Order: sequence, then C-alpha cells, then structure tokens
Amino acid sequence: MDPATLIGVIGALVFIIVANVMEGGNPMSLMLGPPLLLVFGTTILISIAGGTMGDARNVPASVVRAFTGKVEPASAMIPEVVSLAERARREGLLALEDSLATLRDPFLVRGVTMAIDGTDPEELREILEAEVHAKRSEDRQAAKFFGDAGAYAPTIGIIGTVMGLVHVLENLAAPEELGHLIAGAFVATLWGVTSANVIWLPLSSRLKRLGELECSRMELAIEGVAAIQAGSNPRIIAQKLTSLLPSRQRAEAA
Repeated sequence: MDPATLIGVIGALVFIIVANVMEGGNPMSLMLGPPLLLVFGTTILISIAGGTMGDARNVPASVVRAFTGKVEPASAMIPEVVSLAERARREGLLALEDSLATLRDPFLVRGVTMAIDGTDPEELREILEAEVHAKRSEDRQAAKFFGDAGAYAPTIGIIGTVMGLVHVLENLAAPEELGHLIAGAFVATLWGVTSANVIWLPLSSRLKRLGELECSRMELAIEGVAAIQAGSNPRIIAQKLTSLLPSRQRAEAA
C-alpha cells in the first residue's frame, strides 16, 4: 500500500479544521447536513450522468485503488527478465514454462506464455500492446469521473449558496437570524471548493499516475519478452530495459 493519497487528503482536511479552530471557529458549524448533502450528493450524481452505469459501478473500486494502490517499480522486473533470457539461451524457450510460477507480474506471465507457445513475434507484440491500450483507456475513464466531480463541485457549492441567500431574503423580517443564515449559506461554497481541491481532483491525479506507472511497467515487459523471443544477449537486454527507465530508477537499478 502506498499511503500518499491517504496522507495528503486526511492531512489537508486536518489542516483546514485546525485553521478554522485557530481563527475562533467551531468545526461543527461547517458540518451542516443540507450543504453536505447538496454538494456531495449532487456532484456524484451529475458525474455519473456524464458516463455510463458501467463506469459508475467501477467508482468504488477506483476509490479503493486510489487510496491503497501501489505499483511496483518497473526496475524490479529487469532481473526477472534477464534471468528468463539466460535460461532461454541455455535451454530454449520451452524451458521457461517451469519459471512461470515464480513470476509476480501477470502481464509478464501472459507474454512469456505466448512466446513459449510459439506466437509470431509481431502478433505477440500487437496483442500485448492492445492490452496496454485497453488499460490506458480504462484508467483514463476512472480518472475522468473524479476529474469531472472536481469541475462540478464548486459550481454546485455556488448553487447551494444562492439557495441559502434566497432563504436569507425570505427572513429579512427576523434580523436576529440573518447572521446564522448567511453563514450557513456560504458553507455550501466552502464544501464545493474544498471537496474539489482536497478530494476529487487529487483522486483523479492519483489514478492517472498509477495508470502511467502500470503502463510503463507493461511496456517494459513487452520489450523484455520480445528480446527473449529474439534470443538476445541477456546483458544487452538488461542495458536496453534499463535505458527505458526514468533517470531515478536507472540509478536504483544500477
């Protein structure tokens, strides 16, 4: 589990509450039912309206993934690929079948399995690249839901504030209640802006980043499988795969 999102979101909310208390405010004055219901409920529903029910059913899993997901660095795959290449050069591709159980990456397992089965190199690459493309599309849609929510939430908050101010104007005959009503009206805008910038947009960015890392790892696996299938020198394979890594990971892999 990578706790970056959990730390960031919870930490930001804590800072907001602490700042409110330091200014003499009461945190419970922000926890008003109607604004919370309007902002969060409406934002989620109109975000669902922008996609399909299939997209909506994937939202809970995307939330869990955003908070708990972790992608192993692509550099960790290189020793496995080099080991497979060394064995393939000594004993042939068919000998790799015994090594499949030790591989941790399902995508790499599928690629090596197709290579063992004698799949044409061009077809193998096309199949694996199609899977990467499908993965990118899936991740893009998951991130889009939360990106849309981040765009809608501030506007929904303004709608809530306007509704609250209309209620204020209806009660001008009771000036002793105006202060409380005006403060309550602006809580909707507060939650609209806060939810967008502390929850929805960070979740969208997190899903995009996880998707990028996973696709980079898959692309490295494709190059590794192709090199094994071609019978390339293991040292050359290691150098080639290392060159595909970001500079920080290249230093760690060295």
